[in-house]
Parts: sequence; structure tokens; C-alpha cells
Amino acid sequence: MKQKLKVIVVDDEPLARRGMLVRLADFPELDIVAECGNGDEAVQKIRDLAPDAVFLDVEMPGLDGFGVLKQLQQMQVTLPYVIFVTAYDHYALSAFEVQALDYVLKPVEKDRLSTAVNKLLKNFDARDDQRHKDQLAAVVAQLTGEQRDQILQRLDKAEPVMSDKYPEAISIKDSGEITRVPVTAIDWVDAAGDYMCIHTKDGQTHILRRTMKELEQELDPKLFVRVHRSAIVNVNTIAKLQMLANGEHQLMLTNGQAVKVSRSYKDRVKMVFNS
Repeated sequence: MKQKLKVIVVDDEPLARRGMLVRLADFPELDIVAECGNGDEAVQKIRDLAPDAVFLDVEMPGLDGFGVLKQLQQMQVTLPYVIFVTAYDHYALSAFEVQALDYVLKPVEKDRLSTAVNKLLKNFDARDDQRHKDQLAAVVAQLTGEQRDQILQRLDKAEPVMSDKYPEAISIKDSGEITRVPVTAIDWVDAAGDYMCIHTKDGQTHILRRTMKELEQELDPKLFVRVHRSAIVNVNTIAKLQMLANGEHQLMLTNGQAVKVSRSYKDRVKMVFNS
């Protein structure tokens, strides 16, 4: 069951306020967390309770409905959805100017209130869905290093958030040129400060400005294995795993290169030989 929306009812007329509470009780999606009889009380309750929505009377002595919103904005309080309740329809334009969700005329009719509540629920669902998308995009961006906007675009199109397709080549910019290095041509990679040194089968070394974590996430884990915090190796270039006299391990590649294996990655390397 979805969590109910927290609602506050604000009206300086006790009978009108009670009538609104009775009508809103017909909507199980709403949870009335407070009722207020004036604008100052409304500001305090909205600030303290952070409701999802407020049914706000426009005309009240002292601080009116518009004054409530102005004061909350000055206090930098996140505004809830606002549905104005008023006996005069000439307030409608002003209500929408302050980005109120809707306005309902007194005496409140059941059908008109139902329309306003349904509008509230739809808008909240849309905002809640967007919030979940933003959270998911942030997590995926942290995992993959991809831009959040690109992830959100896939979510909006109902496409898979994380693609299992890895690039066939890596583009490397250097001195105004872009070199396309096929992934299968990469023997191994090691880190040099803020740069990656990509060593290829033809004996060349390409310099790439990217973190090891970012590069690792771009490479197919079936083809590449992280063997050290500063080294990645193409599994097809591994000739043997050696244990050194000091108890450490190193890989010997088919090109004669020795690559140190750190203890934290040793088990991952051994899986290559067991697969």
C-alpha cells in the first residue's frame, strides 16, 4: 500500500474547516496531520510537519493565504502542493500566479473537491516517480561514471538503465587527433597518476586521461580482469600466474610482460584459470 499524503487544512472559520475535514475523510489516500485556524499557525505547522499538500483558505484576518506562502518562501521552506479554498473566483488568477495546484470555491462541492484531490494525487505520483528516477540515476551514475542526464533519458524512454553492451573500441584524444583503439587489441593497462597507459598488441602505448575505475566499467569483465588497483589485463594475454619468493603473485603475459597481482585481486585472477 502506498504511503498516504500528509495534508493540512487551513481555514479561519471553524465550520468551514470542519466541513472540509469531513469531505477529505472520504479520500483514503490522504492523512490529515493538522488543522489551522489562522495564517501564523499555518506557517508554523507547515514548517514543522512538512506536509505534502495544504488546503489553504485565501481570506483570513491577519496573514491571508497568499501571505502564508510568501512567508514560507522567505523562510526558504519547501512549499507543499497548495489547493486554495475561497468564496471568490476572482482569486483564481492570483492562485495560479503563485503556482497553486488548484483552487476550490466555497461552498465546496463534492465533485469539484474530488477533481482537485485527483489532480493532487496525479501530480504527486508524477513527482514521486521523478524522485525515484533521480535517485536511481544518481546510483547508476556513481557505479558507471555515466552522465545522469543520459541515464534519465533512458528511464524516460523505458529503456534498460544499465546496458550490458560494452564498446568495441576506445577513442583516445592526443595532440588534436583521435585514435580508435579496438578493445581486443589491448594487452593490458596500467595507471600513471591521472592517466591510463593502454598497451596494445602492436607494441604501442596510448595515453588516456581517465580513472582506472571508469575504464574498468567500460571493459567487458569476460575479457578483462582487474589484477591490481593500478592494472587491468586482457585475459587472453595471460600465460601463467607465478608465486614469488616473498609470497606475492605476478602474471606473465604472452608478450613477456610481468604484471604484479595484489592480494585483494588474487582470487579474481585465479577465477580466470578456473573458468
